[in-house]
Amino acid sequence: MSESGPSTAPSQGPSPHPSPDPSPVPAPRKAPEPSPGTTPGTTPGTTTGTTTGTASPKAPAAAPLTAARRTGLLVTFILGGLTALPPLSMDMYLPALPEVTAALHSPAATVQLTLTSCLAGMALGQLVIGPMSDKWGRRRPLLTGMAVYVLATAICALAPSAELLIAFRLLQGLAGAAAIVIARAVVRDLYDGVEMARFFSTLMLISGTAPIIAPLIGGQVLRFADWRGVFVVLTAVGLALTLVVWRSLGETLPPERRQTGGVGAALRTMRGLLGDRVFAGYTLAGGFAFAVLFSYISASPFVVQEIYGASPQAFSLLFGLNSVGLIVVGQINGKLLVGRVSLDKALATGLAVITAASVALLLMSTGVFGKAGLVPVAAALFVLMSAMGLVLPNTNAQALMRTPHAAGSASALLGTSSFLVGAVASPLVGIAGEDTAVPMALVQVSCSLLAVACFLGMCRPWRTREPMAGPAAPGAGSGSGSGAP
Repeated sequence: MSESGPSTAPSQGPSPHPSPDPSPVPAPRKAPEPSPGTTPGTTPGTTTGTTTGTASPKAPAAAPLTAARRTGLLVTFILGGLTALPPLSMDMYLPALPEVTAALHSPAATVQLTLTSCLAGMALGQLVIGPMSDKWGRRRPLLTGMAVYVLATAICALAPSAELLIAFRLLQGLAGAAAIVIARAVVRDLYDGVEMARFFSTLMLISGTAPIIAPLIGGQVLRFADWRGVFVVLTAVGLALTLVVWRSLGETLPPERRQTGGVGAALRTMRGLLGDRVFAGYTLAGGFAFAVLFSYISASPFVVQEIYGASPQAFSLLFGLNSVGLIVVGQINGKLLVGRVSLDKALATGLAVITAASVALLLMSTGVFGKAGLVPVAAALFVLMSAMGLVLPNTNAQALMRTPHAAGSASALLGTSSFLVGAVASPLVGIAGEDTAVPMALVQVSCSLLAVACFLGMCRPWRTREPMAGPAAPGAGSGSGSGAP
């Protein structure tokens, strides 16, 4: 792709007509110093044809974005609800699996495919919907995806066979991918730098509770209805969220900042993103860290209950406590560290802690310290999970900061890579059966080390980095590829 020079993320100043609603999100930052390729007086993230100070036609986009970011607490909850929808769709259904097996007269392995199809749909859907949102804006693809999600979920409630349920769970996942991929892109449209990291930490407070409460909600629904009632509740949640989005979430991507072209252009954009070494490094580091999280979710029921003898109630308590640890550390990251400590330092600390906890779990599971009990294992799992609160929001923020020109495509690559790497790592934790925790620990150590290697080898946080080059401004001269050193 051609470009006029390196682009930086859009910086919005104070709105001339601020909303009367007090905003719970951080105040707009000071405009950064002009970077090479921009001129004084222009908005970073736009480009100019020359260096004479003539503003790009894209500069006026700052005012509507500033107004959008000041819409307050409601938008924060909308974006949190969108990011919580996929885990709700997956986890609320878990307590109903045995009942579905009996009701549809299908083998357990077949019913398990209803989870796999939904997960696959969420991974693949992001690759389609992300570029669509860069071309047509955020609002239309989001509302379309949410409408299809509501329809597919309602049909799941009526499915007469496991095969139809699998098919419509796939459609549910494909459509539900719009929620998470566009929510990340909207955050990128409105925020930059430390503000974006803070906002991702705030979203973690909302969306991080979903895996905790979803199985509880599903269990309560099953007290009053059969498994179809779970999908009725999900339909109602999706419909309510769609209506709130329609009424209260405006467009955040102005027409002048949208991508042009068809499928070929979208593929070239993604190829350009993956060709940027720094973006790819953050994406892979976040994906491998997510694989550590997936391996914990997949193996912990067997490790904690079957190997270390905890009751289901004790496991539920430990699982919830670990999720609370992740949320709390995420808030410490957003409220205390961001703005005081560089994002790379916070990320490096999180990766180091995850690696150390994984190594400790491996040593305990192989008996190096003798026979380990539940308490030290649970403590290591708690530390590992809590450190995710430093890794996940900061990898997202650092990767998206490189891509103001293609936030939807970048968000799609982030989400898809995390789901795919996690899906590959999860089956490996049970490769040696259910009587040993060694495979789980080995997967976690391996993925942790790979995350560290990608961060150090590709992101090179000790070096000063040039911004990633964006698409050419109208009338601008041509440049060369990625600005990554």
